[in-house]
Amino acid sequence: MANQLTVYTETLINASTSKVWEVLVNPRYVAQWDELPEDYPKEHMTVGSKVVWNTPNGEQSITSISKADPEKELVIDLYGTSWTVKPREGEVAYHYKLVVNEGNQTLLKISIGDFSIIEDGHMYYDASVEFAEDAKTKIKELAESL
Repeated sequence: MANQLTVYTETLINASTSKVWEVLVNPRYVAQWDELPEDYPKEHMTVGSKVVWNTPNGEQSITSISKADPEKELVIDLYGTSWTVKPREGEVAYHYKLVVNEGNQTLLKISIGDFSIIEDGHMYYDASVEFAEDAKTKIKELAESL
């Protein structure tokens, strides 16, 4: 789709898929590459896990895990209570795919979006470009240090 607003990036990590997966689902590590509320549970994130942020204007941004295929794929749906469109599962989401590579390496593929279906999609897209670059660097650093 020509109007699609999806961020794509990837990084090769010198660590096993199990270590990369741990960095993606353990709140101890997630809090180092993404924002988590102070009171977020310490248990590993699984299908149904949610994070809710209250915005200054009284609205909420909500992420929820809709797919968690260990060491393969993690999908975290995004929804804003102010959005006029409620996206279908996986439609506006963070997708993390892990691909086994030679020599105990993992190729982490990240896609975030498609923001074209929501109002102010460009704003979310622009913020996600920076987030994706920062997140992949920190995820790589954390997984390689485990």
